[in-house]
Amino acid sequence: MIPQETIARILDSAQVADVVGDFVSLQRRGSEFVACCPFHNEKTPSFHVRPAHGYYKCFGCGESGTAVGFLMKHESMSYYEALRYLAKKYGIEVVEKEETAEDLAARTKRESLLIVMQFAHRFYMDSLKTDEGRTAGMAYFRSRGLEEDTIEKYGLGWAPKSRHALYDAAKEKGYNIDYLLELNLLVRYDDKFVDRFFDRVMFPIHSYNGNVIGFGGRTLFTEKTVAKYINSNQSLIYDKSYTLYGINFAKNTIHREDRCYLVEGYLDVLSMHQLGITNVVASSGTSLTTPQIRLIKKFTDKVTIMYDGDGAGIKAALRGIDLVLKEGLSVKVLLLPDGDDPDSYSRKHTLEEVKDFIRDHEQDFIEFKTDMLLGDAGNDPIRKAELINEMADTIALIPDAVVRSVYSQTVADKFKIDSQLIFNRIRKTREKLLEDEAKSSSQRQVREELSTGANPAQSQEEEDALDTLQESADNIVYENALLKNAEIDLLWFMLRYGLEPLKFDADSAYYQPGEETTVAAFISCNLEGGGLVLQNSLLRRAYDLYLYFFDNFPDKDQADIVRAMMDGPDREVADLVSNMVAEKYDLTVKNFAASMTAMSTQLVKFVPRAIMTYQLELTKWEEMNLREAMTKASEDEQMEIAREFQEVVKKRKLLMEALGRVR
Repeated sequence: MIPQETIARILDSAQVADVVGDFVSLQRRGSEFVACCPFHNEKTPSFHVRPAHGYYKCFGCGESGTAVGFLMKHESMSYYEALRYLAKKYGIEVVEKEETAEDLAARTKRESLLIVMQFAHRFYMDSLKTDEGRTAGMAYFRSRGLEEDTIEKYGLGWAPKSRHALYDAAKEKGYNIDYLLELNLLVRYDDKFVDRFFDRVMFPIHSYNGNVIGFGGRTLFTEKTVAKYINSNQSLIYDKSYTLYGINFAKNTIHREDRCYLVEGYLDVLSMHQLGITNVVASSGTSLTTPQIRLIKKFTDKVTIMYDGDGAGIKAALRGIDLVLKEGLSVKVLLLPDGDDPDSYSRKHTLEEVKDFIRDHEQDFIEFKTDMLLGDAGNDPIRKAELINEMADTIALIPDAVVRSVYSQTVADKFKIDSQLIFNRIRKTREKLLEDEAKSSSQRQVREELSTGANPAQSQEEEDALDTLQESADNIVYENALLKNAEIDLLWFMLRYGLEPLKFDADSAYYQPGEETTVAAFISCNLEGGGLVLQNSLLRRAYDLYLYFFDNFPDKDQADIVRAMMDGPDREVADLVSNMVAEKYDLTVKNFAASMTAMSTQLVKFVPRAIMTYQLELTKWEEMNLREAMTKASEDEQMEIAREFQEVVKKRKLLMEALGRVR
């Protein structure tokens, strides 16, 4: 792991224009740089890089972030991969924390398993080029319309008919047989090793960053006694519930086009990609899962479910709708003509024909579900009432209240009933959902308070518990006691109201025409734009962690970010955040929460004030440091320190005037 102090150095060194300029041709425009956005297609530049603020923003598609966020989105790097890239770029030595023996063993084993899987992948690809492979495997792929470039690009292969070909090759190369057994590439029968995949065409399954982590093998036999597909079992490197077939090839297009097409099988993905529609993935080997949806959510919040038009496809689509909506994504459904799947349909039609069909036939989930279920209801009023309730229960899964309201009105209009009836059903369903969720999460109270802004009356037991938390927080040792309270204030605003918009009046000094900002973005831009870094390491770590989630996971709401911080590996930060969201700190803005009847008005007043207060405390700290330096300086150095001191004093007076204080 990279130490926090090294992360701070890396983040301080990274220049957003410098990093973005490695991948995008930037043109200077005043103090900014502009370019055509790398995340969506456009002809007029709307992608702005602002070095003074340390971030980029596209006013076309809304993408924004820091240098780290750009690398994660554009290059699909993990957070730590992006940090290591920046460290290498800026010549910062990364000495990672010492691993425990268990950590080292687990990491080494995972790396070894990936190497073994890579060997197996190369073996299957090479086997496809043998006489046997060309006669059987290549002939099958060609019969399915796959071109040689596609076969090569997606690493398709052939598992030889011999039941020990892979074993013999692995043994000859010196690979650990236990690892092949663990990956289920081999099975053991009576002290003999047998290839699990034999006499099958092979579809490698990649992780989203491109590592081969599993396989799907399809038999060419038609006997029902032979399983049509066998897939890799779960292992240390492969969990099918968290994996989507084709994601590593599709992710950039998904991100750029802001849409993901979800299909069912390997060949559905391959045929669609070959046709030219590359933002397609499949939930192969498993029904659609919540982790798979969250993987899609890294790249887009718009999903079109493209399943077969038969009964099984309709049933799978209906189930998928609820799962996708519950994770906060918008969902459409496209059913192909009965008898077709995405593979066969894309092979029968041109790219333009398929695009036209998608455009003309994909349905909003309300329209799709209503059409499907109304057919079953017929003229039965009871069944129709059940259908309306079922539609309301589906809408209740949507996290966003505004979206729920819009869909509620749509259903009410469609069935010509009072919208209040829909709202009432949704309210009851959501109460039940929240009740069930509360039973399984000890953090529910914190999340509800953060999401609603409520501050309910507390029992004496709750007050005592919070007092205990305060005592724990008071025991934290801060390196800079002078700045502690001002830094806590800033962090508190981010934890409590970080995603709330700041709506400055036109006559405000902070007003920017045509631009919107949030509490967290405003605080980070003002601090980083002024070259300011929190001086207390624990608070700085919490601040950096909040901004990491804020910059790189725009789908997360405020409660999600706080929960992720409390659930993270840095337990000191987790404890700090737990204490701070309990709102028991003696904040300099302690009366703020009591006056939140007009929250936006209060935020535009108190957030800038908290920043200026922090800047003022910094000048006092600088004065103290300069006085100490004066006592140790030579005569020439004292003159220079005196000039710096006067500048700091001048700055302090200006801040005091701005804050309306009397010296």
